[in-house]
Amino acid sequence: MEKYEVNKTLELFETKIDDLENALDVNYINKRLKEIEPIMANPNFWNDSNNAKKISQEMNQLTGKLDTINGIKNQYEDALMWLIEAKEGTESWDVLEDEISSLQKKISAFEIEVLLNGEYDLNNAIIELHPGAGGTESMDWCGILMRMYERYANNKGYKVEILNYLAGEEAGVKSVTLRISGAYAYGNLKSERGVHRLVRISPFDSNKRRHTSFVSCDVAPEIDDSGEIVLNDDDIRMDTYQSSGAGGQSVNTTYSAVRLTHVPSGIVVSIQNERSQIKNKEAAMQILKSKLIQKDIEEKQAKLNALKGEKSDIGWGSQIRSYVFQPYQMVKDHRTNFEVGNIQSVMDGEIDGFINAYLKRAAYE
Repeated sequence: MEKYEVNKTLELFETKIDDLENALDVNYINKRLKEIEPIMANPNFWNDSNNAKKISQEMNQLTGKLDTINGIKNQYEDALMWLIEAKEGTESWDVLEDEISSLQKKISAFEIEVLLNGEYDLNNAIIELHPGAGGTESMDWCGILMRMYERYANNKGYKVEILNYLAGEEAGVKSVTLRISGAYAYGNLKSERGVHRLVRISPFDSNKRRHTSFVSCDVAPEIDDSGEIVLNDDDIRMDTYQSSGAGGQSVNTTYSAVRLTHVPSGIVVSIQNERSQIKNKEAAMQILKSKLIQKDIEEKQAKLNALKGEKSDIGWGSQIRSYVFQPYQMVKDHRTNFEVGNIQSVMDGEIDGFINAYLKRAAYE
């Protein structure tokens, strides 16, 4: 890095740090923390465990953001000192470049975290994948996408649980439900909701023809507080069936798997990961509430888009991304035009570029 570039980069960092402080509203955070402290100090604070959990989570989240921005500011001040010493010849430019590179990564990562300010962004995510028409080819594509999200979760340090799994007859997956657990799992993965399109020469076609396959991805925030939404028992139909695990092996020969249908909305949730029917029903009820919350989020967004005169891109019919294996290799997001030529890296879970581009687009719409 040339010396004049170092000066320009540090000036850019100063502007970005100012923008981050404004976006965070540091004054509000400090004010809110002062309000929370006496609440948590109250001896009766934990009497209402659900409310106490929410407030504690808010406290940790706000404190974490303050610590991060203060750490970035301190490192920026250090970089300015390194610059003075480098100019005076008492320190090498290489050390300064390493400091700038480290600071750049921290600022970029925090810019994305600041964008994750939605009501449920901090929550775990529930992902459902369903292949479209196309038989074995589409089911295989569903299995590939499932692996991609599992790899992404592992890369982020998230926990993955398979809540419901139905294997394809020859290959792939007929349907799968995953719980992705970790901070900001929903905030990151909400961008994946929509239809994912694959173009490749099918390994299941003896004539080696190119096929186009589709898989729908649904994403909802996991709702921890059961009191957040109340369900009427008369609105829910429950069916039971035998469980089967990933790969088709038997999990339980009893009718422990549960399928809940919310009649007013038509939302269906199936769970079979527990051996107990009661536990599967509890898990299904929790996910049903999560999906109803997601439905409410989408309806509010649709109304907002209508007021703005915009067309919403949320829904099953929207093709959000294309993955082309042949005749060339390219993954392109149709909402942001962000694209990657290294398709294998994407299939291995490196989708942060797509997620970050979506979050930035959504923030400035």
